Amino acid sequence: MKHLTIAYTDKIGYQSTMKDISSFMDLLEKQIIDQQPWPEYVYRPFVQFAVAHSGNCVFLQYDVKEKFVRSENTAINSSVWEDSCVEFFLAFNDRGYYNFEFNCIGTPLLGYGKNKQERKLLPEEIIQKINIQASMHKPENENVHWTLTVAIPVEVFIHDELLSVEKKSVRANFYKCGDLLPEPHFLAWNNIQHKVPNFHLAEYFGAVYFE
Repeated sequence: MKHLTIAYTDKIGYQSTMKDISSFMDLLEKQIIDQQPWPEYVYRPFVQFAVAHSGNCVFLQYDVKEKFVRSENTAINSSVWEDSCVEFFLAFNDRGYYNFEFNCIGTPLLGYGKNKQERKLLPEEIIQKINIQASMHKPENENVHWTLTVAIPVEVFIHDELLSVEKKSVRANFYKCGDLLPEPHFLAWNNIQHKVPNFHLAEYFGAVYFE
């Protein structure tokens, strides 16, 4: 099992501009999403992420380079996993976990439940509290390079009474997928042992600690 400590910062906060948040996250140490639990899906894009928190807000930035991008889903809680998609699953306890999913243009999906079958999508007015910035460019003769930066206030965790994530030990995993891309792929930060692609397996979340 992988372990990750999420650093506390007072340099940025929920009220900071996304430009300032993104610039700050650019400077942080990056984690690589390189586990390929299902090797029959041979394509492996380059994916890394950085994460930090300010107590009452979690900041997450993904950096992706891949051959193709897809961004068909534009409505909140639509099927973003079919597009070029990055995901963050987080459990504060054994009652359930949150799945945050974003495509390459920043369309969000957010659910909560104990497993893949027992899930409920969160209300749009809650999801809209997440601040999101997406950017993309394609250098000539190179892969598409896109980044996604998000600021998630603790108010979004509506199934947990939280004032702060500070000093909390949680379980989490970070993913990259693209179900309907020309070369579908399913990558994880902490490896998964399961016969078919499925990110909704909390027993394979890594150990994460918020400073």
